[in-house]
Amino acid sequence: MSTTGRPADPGLDSPLPAATEQLGEQAWIEVIQKMDEVYNDLLQYEVALEEKNAALEESHQFIESVLASMSDILIVCDRNGNIEEVNPSLSHIAGKTIEELQHKPVFDLFADDVERAKAREIFARFGREGVHDCEFFLRAGDGSTVPVSMNCTPRLSQTGKLMGMVVTGRPVGELRRAYSALRQAHDDLKRTQGQLLHAEKMVSLGRLVAGVAHELNNPISFVLGNVLSLQRYAGRLDAYLNAVHASPAAADAGLQAMRDELRIDRIVADMPQLIDGMIEGAERTRDIVDALKRFSAVDKMQPEQVSLNEVVERSMRWVVQSAASKFAVDLDLPADLRCSGSSGQLQQVVMNLIQNACDATANQSPATLKIVGSRADGMAFLHFIDNGPGIAAEYLGRLFEPFFTTKPVGQGTGLGLSISYGIVERHGGRLTAGNAPDGGAEFVLSLPLESH
Repeated sequence: MSTTGRPADPGLDSPLPAATEQLGEQAWIEVIQKMDEVYNDLLQYEVALEEKNAALEESHQFIESVLASMSDILIVCDRNGNIEEVNPSLSHIAGKTIEELQHKPVFDLFADDVERAKAREIFARFGREGVHDCEFFLRAGDGSTVPVSMNCTPRLSQTGKLMGMVVTGRPVGELRRAYSALRQAHDDLKRTQGQLLHAEKMVSLGRLVAGVAHELNNPISFVLGNVLSLQRYAGRLDAYLNAVHASPAAADAGLQAMRDELRIDRIVADMPQLIDGMIEGAERTRDIVDALKRFSAVDKMQPEQVSLNEVVERSMRWVVQSAASKFAVDLDLPADLRCSGSSGQLQQVVMNLIQNACDATANQSPATLKIVGSRADGMAFLHFIDNGPGIAAEYLGRLFEPFFTTKPVGQGTGLGLSISYGIVERHGGRLTAGNAPDGGAEFVLSLPLESH
């Protein structure tokens, strides 16, 4: 045994390096595996983040498109009343960019100090409960004022703390235009309803008039026939009496005294005038009945050739004869003025125009109406010019509206001109109203001429 040193232990030298090397390789493998897992997690997180960013961007674009397309204004304010966000609609009204409006007091948008004070008071009083449908005036970009119906609701945090308010509004002009369109539709419906009602009444009246005219026609024909026969008999009696008194027997004093006592000569002299008057009255009555029969059949008649000269003359005669006071009508019509249509309907129009002129000139002395006819461009024109006070400017646009009348209550229905306007339109013509240069009202009736 050696005494110079300890003998080497072969079991301690060779196994240690091999074990250490195995442990190091294993550790590196585990580290690499952990790094791969972390890298995969990072990739998954990145993909998820990109998807969320894309969804967020899409939501942001959707909200911006909604705000941009809103016609109502939108204002988001903080708790101090400073603007945080607005939509393009408010920017368009205010005439400023969105950036210029941000961080400005919302009350600067109102038209003047009075409106600002009103807004401060209402928002402070009802801010927590909300303000609903309150009208304010905003200052537009061109300096004008815009009425806006506003709503204000509080904006709260998750804990219920007041963060600000959201103000929405709609320009009242849009509401007024919508209301105006609705009112116009309502007026059109009323006009149509009135015309239908009147048409129904006219149908009933036409049936009544047709029956009355038919019943009157027979006795009038009977009376007229008897009067014509009496006219012939009167001539024969006159000849016979003259022959009797011319004979020698007529010298009898008793017969001559009886002739004087009974006033036979006066009766014979008056009889032709009496018979002529009865004939004229019967013929005039017959004309009236014929006109009533035509009037009663206005809705049944086919278009026919109508003489406007006869229609005007007949209508003038009827109105003048029934006028309460003296009413003079001056006619200036070209010969043979004709159109196509319904004689009864056109007579209704002309009579209404002449009657209106008669009523308008009731307080004038003298009361006159001038009817002037002419032809031009295939149209027949009739001008009705009276010497009354004329038509007030505020009434010119409403004359042809149903139920509109300037006459006292109980003296006018307001349907005459409206119905006349509809009749003229159906005949392809026009009916206009205005004031004549020399004073008084002037109605112009134009109708297509009848082509020969």
